Amino acid sequence: MADIVYTLEGGTYLNITNRCPCNCAFCIRSTGDAVGDAEKLWFDKEPDFEEIKAAVDAYDFTRVSSAVFCGYGEPTNAYDNLIKTARYIKQINPSINLRLNTNGLSDLINGKPTAKELSETFDCISVSLNEPSSEKYDKITRNIYPGKAFDAMLDFTSECVKYCKNVRMTVVDVISPEDIEAAEKVCASTGAEFKVRSFAKGR
Repeated sequence: MADIVYTLEGGTYLNITNRCPCNCAFCIRSTGDAVGDAEKLWFDKEPDFEEIKAAVDAYDFTRVSSAVFCGYGEPTNAYDNLIKTARYIKQINPSINLRLNTNGLSDLINGKPTAKELSETFDCISVSLNEPSSEKYDKITRNIYPGKAFDAMLDFTSECVKYCKNVRMTVVDVISPEDIEAAEKVCASTGAEFKVRSFAKGR
């Protein structure tokens, strides 16, 4: 079994699926089998909720102030387990700050609107914007929804802003300064905050 809960640079992370509709050119999972203190983040078989729950119980989340759902896959690809796990952790520790790192394609993945429920479940939602245009986004993310993904991601983010106080969009500093500037303007159109992530740091 791969690690479900792991730590990286002092932070606590949850890895609940390896499935993802993207194959990003810069994705950290292409560089190794694990990060942080995890020994392995690739699942031989995706965990069910009981297996995730057991890993949460073993970690003692009563002492954790914040945690991030961000493993070797897109968390919303395991939507039901994602919601159940987040709510379970909140039962254990109501004061914990939970962040969802997502590609923002949950509505396409799940075939239904998901922004409201996710926004009401998580304290922070971080959406990977990656590029300032649909064409460039499709090229760098190599997603399975070409021509649709970019607009769906923006719509998802705008919806999250309606229900969650802490929503941000991110780009990784592997793109040009001009594209970063353009991406910031795209982000502003959704009402979310903007952040440039360091590729070297991986988060």
